[in-house]
Amino acid sequence: MLDSILKKIVSDNVLHAKWLNTLSYMENAGAKKISASEHKENVNLIILKHAAEEHRHAYYLKKQIAKVDETSCKTYTNAELLSPNNTKYYLHALDIAVCRYLKAAFNLSGYDLKFAAYLFVTYAIEVRADELYPIYQAVLDEAKSKVNVKSIILEEEGHLEEMINQLVNFSPDWENHAAEVIKIEKDLFDSWVTALNVELPVNA
Repeated sequence: MLDSILKKIVSDNVLHAKWLNTLSYMENAGAKKISASEHKENVNLIILKHAAEEHRHAYYLKKQIAKVDETSCKTYTNAELLSPNNTKYYLHALDIAVCRYLKAAFNLSGYDLKFAAYLFVTYAIEVRADELYPIYQAVLDEAKSKVNVKSIILEEEGHLEEMINQLVNFSPDWENHAAEVIKIEKDLFDSWVTALNVELPVNA
C-alpha cells in the first residue's frame, strides 16, 4: 500500500512538495522530542548527535522541496502538510503510549521515564525509517526524480545501531519490550498511511 501511495505522491508536484514537507515536519518534531528528553546536566554525545542529525534531516528535506515546487511549503501549517492531524498526532501519541507502557513495565518516573521513552520511541522510529526511506528512494529512482534521500537512509541505519547498543545496556530483556513498542508504533503508522491514502485524489 505504501509503495502505491508514494507513486501517486511523487507523480504530482504539489503532493510531492507536501510529502517532503510532512517528512521534514516529522523529523523536526522528532529532534525536538529528543532535546526535550535530555537531562539538565547528564547529556551524552549520542543524544546531541541524534538531535542534530534529525534537525539536519528536517532542513535537508525542506530544501528538497524546491526541486519539485519552488513556491510552496514555506511553513508547517496544516495547509502545507499531508494529513496534518494524523501527522501531528502520530509522534505525540507514540510518545504517550510508550511512556504509559514503560511506566508499568519498569516502574519509572521523572527523568528515568523520559530517557527510557527516548530509547524505545527513537528505536521504533528508526526501524520505521529504515523501511520507509528505502521504499521512497526506490519510487524516486523509478520516477527519475531530482529528489534524493540516500544520505538520510545511511544516517538512519547508523542511528538504529546506536539505539540498539543503548537498549542492550538499558535492559537485558530489551527485545521483548521493544517488540511491544513496535506494535504500538505499527498501529499508529497504519492509521497515518490510511489517512494519507484517503487524502489523495482518486485519479492521482
